Amino acid sequence: MSERAAAPENADPRPRRFEIGAESFLLDGDPMRVIAGALHYFRVHPGQWADRIAKAKMLGLNAIETYVPWNAHEPQPGQVSFDGQLDLPRFLDLVAEAGLLAIVRPGPYICAEWDGGGLPGWLFRDPAVGVRTSEEVYLRAVRAWFETLLPVVAQRQVTRGGPVILLQVENEYGAYGDDDVYLKSIVSIMREAGIEVPLVTCDQADPTMFDRGGLRDVHKTATFGSRSPERLAILREAQPDGPLMCMEYWNGWFDHWGAPHHVTDAAAQAADLDDLLAAGASVNLYMVHGGTNFGLTNGANDKGIYQPTVTSYDYDAPLSEDGWPTAKYWAFREAIARHAAVPDEAPGTRPVAPTPALRLERAASLASVVERLGEQVETPHVPTSDELGHYQGFTLYAVDLPARSAPRLLSVAEVRDRAVVAVDGVPVGTLSRADKAFGLPIPAGGPGELTLLVEDQGRVNYGTRIGEAKGVFGPVLLDDEELRGWRTRPLGLDPAAVLPYATPATTSVTGPAFAVASFDLENTADLHLDTGAWGKGVAWVNGFCLGRYWSRGPQRTLYVPGPATHPGANTLVLFELHGGRAEDLSFRPAPDLGPTEI
Repeated sequence: MSERAAAPENADPRPRRFEIGAESFLLDGDPMRVIAGALHYFRVHPGQWADRIAKAKMLGLNAIETYVPWNAHEPQPGQVSFDGQLDLPRFLDLVAEAGLLAIVRPGPYICAEWDGGGLPGWLFRDPAVGVRTSEEVYLRAVRAWFETLLPVVAQRQVTRGGPVILLQVENEYGAYGDDDVYLKSIVSIMREAGIEVPLVTCDQADPTMFDRGGLRDVHKTATFGSRSPERLAILREAQPDGPLMCMEYWNGWFDHWGAPHHVTDAAAQAADLDDLLAAGASVNLYMVHGGTNFGLTNGANDKGIYQPTVTSYDYDAPLSEDGWPTAKYWAFREAIARHAAVPDEAPGTRPVAPTPALRLERAASLASVVERLGEQVETPHVPTSDELGHYQGFTLYAVDLPARSAPRLLSVAEVRDRAVVAVDGVPVGTLSRADKAFGLPIPAGGPGELTLLVEDQGRVNYGTRIGEAKGVFGPVLLDDEELRGWRTRPLGLDPAAVLPYATPATTSVTGPAFAVASFDLENTADLHLDTGAWGKGVAWVNGFCLGRYWSRGPQRTLYVPGPATHPGANTLVLFELHGGRAEDLSFRPAPDLGPTEI
């Protein structure tokens, strides 16, 4: 039988059939191999979606896969958005307009190195709620979310003239639990919401995980990034009939702050992809284009040591973080061309990015604007940020300090995840979950005020610590004396609220403070902001949040997407925790992701 290796050249509004056959996927009854690539709409500026989709098609792909991050779409209960960077309907429509098909993986848990694995922090305010189980409160919240989300997807299924051919049930569940009642509940909710296309599960290529994470009547797929024939054989044991598919072919990896940048050998990876395709399997490249953890959306791992993920989600993918072909792109294109049709058109190469001069002009200390960034809450005990309904970013804690004739030890049970500690506005040190540093000396002095500026560096997205709260966990002790009577302020970091109150500053900034700089452009352009010599903080260009930076590395530059810039004057704002000099802030002609690890 002939194999349909590509979708039609243009979107087709006719209802179509996509099925799981005895040996292969079937599109309108004809055998089809799915050659897909992961491209997360929420990690790419909407003005660049069409470009990234087009370049994925030029690689030889016939489908685009995306997760759906529940917490981004519903940051507070009932407050659902599909606007801007979260416009999933428009993204899927662009996929269809490009003549490609789509795979949607709505979770509700997605991992994805994304904050909390996509599960909202508010979901766990009730201590009785389950995590990825058939527990009633959890499932009720999942149902409410899916009843909002899935109609958007359902009307874009191939059965209704759209691009969507597959939906995934949960995500690598076999690595977490074995509650088949939960998985069956997800299937039922999906079907009740109008999902007609086939459903699949995905798990790591391990017999136990396939058993725990699979369902008898749902097609199984695997995740792996090497030794494809061996992993496909394991999958075939678990899934005796139907098409073989690697739902995540890991062609790179992600990075943590303070660790090396990961890369994999392009030629070796392409050879393994060739083996996978030669075996007749379908594939989803994870990632074809990684993009960026814009805002404060990165996740974290904690397998004994807390490791937050960096802002860049470059992933050493075929398309770089700023959307240009890498050596891996061309190697993969050659491999795919041996098994499927590849378009004649190919992308160009990355242009040299402009390096406009940056002028530090103004600054505002956090203390001078803090009342404009959030309401203060008074409690006798020290609260977590989750108790205050604050699920992402920074929280400022304050408490009265007694007089001290000699230095005394400040200690907290735990801080999640990092705190800049100050006495009467003067920094005295940091507390850090990653470094397991939960105590420091407080100098002698008269009565005063202790503040802890606590940063949630990303909620754990994998493993048993999914769903944990953030902030300070008491008791907070000064030697053996508990500090009580807390004044806590969840901070909404809004540059627009700060700019009117910034005062002239041209040489340096001492944190915690907001620094305001300007630069000029002839035309909109991708930029690479070098923050490597500044301390730690968050950056915005024209109000668009680029994400976190940290001198700890490996990431040195922040990607500025061209659609976030303007011809003429542009504004850069940094929320800097420690300090930096104007002369150490600049743009580079190309990204710098730091030292590499093979």
